[in-house]
Amino acid sequence: MRSHAGASTSRRRFLTLAAGGAVAGSAALNGCALQVSTGVSGPGETVTLMVKPDDISPELIKQAQNDIGVKIVTVRYDITKLIGMMTSGSPPDLVRGIGAVDAPYFAARDVMEELDPYFAASGVLKADDLDPVNDLWRYDGRTQGKGPRYGMAKDFSQDSMYWYNTALFEKASVDLPPETEPVTYEQWLESAKRLTQRRNGQTTVFGGSYNGVLTPNLLASLTVSAGGSLFSDDFSRVDFTTPEARKALGWYVDYCRARVGPSIIQPDPNTWDGPTYQANRMAMSNSGYWLGGLINGDEELAPLSRLAPAPIFEGGARISPCQAGTGLWMPRKARNKDAAWRVFEWFFGEAPAEARASSGWGIPTLKSLRHLMPSQKSYEKRVLAVQEAELQYFSVIAFTPYATADSLYALFNQIAPAAMKGDMTVDTLAGRLSSAMNEQLKRGKEQVG
Repeated sequence: MRSHAGASTSRRRFLTLAAGGAVAGSAALNGCALQVSTGVSGPGETVTLMVKPDDISPELIKQAQNDIGVKIVTVRYDITKLIGMMTSGSPPDLVRGIGAVDAPYFAARDVMEELDPYFAASGVLKADDLDPVNDLWRYDGRTQGKGPRYGMAKDFSQDSMYWYNTALFEKASVDLPPETEPVTYEQWLESAKRLTQRRNGQTTVFGGSYNGVLTPNLLASLTVSAGGSLFSDDFSRVDFTTPEARKALGWYVDYCRARVGPSIIQPDPNTWDGPTYQANRMAMSNSGYWLGGLINGDEELAPLSRLAPAPIFEGGARISPCQAGTGLWMPRKARNKDAAWRVFEWFFGEAPAEARASSGWGIPTLKSLRHLMPSQKSYEKRVLAVQEAELQYFSVIAFTPYATADSLYALFNQIAPAAMKGDMTVDTLAGRLSSAMNEQLKRGKEQVG
């Protein structure tokens, strides 16, 4: 599965990166600055980052030059361009990625640098200070969450947790959820139905949004919550027909059929939950703690908003995973690794990390920065207490290395709408999804070898 460090990587293996389609994006990498550096590289170096337009601001790039003397050059993230740069022997020095789905995919293709030696030598990023969410960036050649570290998350949320607007609950005469005990998924959906408001056939208030970061890893998490696994032991196959996966899939189809929230058959015009929730047009949003960065900035909305634990399935496990863990990784063939690591340290452990921690846009991935999370106001303290109680239920939900989440998402979007509209049974959908996705996974496994 893995080659030795420094071994040449064939164009064929690089091309397998493109087989699954572009890798999904999520929360932006952002921040401001202020702290000290302990680096291995000198000033005047240049580091190339392949990121998305909003991942790192021009101001932060200037700040890096001032703080650590390293010039950052950005290249727009594009998987085809990434493959071309790698194949030509001039990859970026750091690449953005989503740990929950990207780490096993790229690590299995031997294109990621193992970072354990860098962590061991760092005066900034210590292994014992890393939140367990960073295990999403580990892969041992078979299973995600174990083995070498290949990247780090900038911040995170337990993405099955949800925010709710107490005023909309009171208006609909719906009982508020318990603060630290989970409701069942069935209870959540029943509340969403009662909270939904419609006028003249149009939805004016969504009762609840529950789409996760991407549908494939949402369904993987729901299946584990139901007591099973969506993937086979070697991650080369999916099976939506097992009782647990069928339960997870059935619940999500019921959510879409009920039209209580955004879905591929009822898209939100705002394209994401934030503006809709802020406009009091969404009663619940499973955006996790991360959405607090938006909510806390709204003095009218923040006191009305609560954060609730991830729901459970009756008889299933209580889990509260992270479906993103967006961060950076270093290509194995990067030319300027020492300077890249200095940027990595600065971005994840110094001024930008401190600014992110205090902003409320996600939980810091260094335990030593948790004290910076917003806790001054009464509603911030209340949210923080719920979030801190939930941390113990985090676990890595391992994802397949044989396809991108985007490629499986595309297949889901092709097949599932008929079931969501009531034109296909869930059992038929389960069989068709398994068949189509397993063809994709089979090709990926053959390419990886």
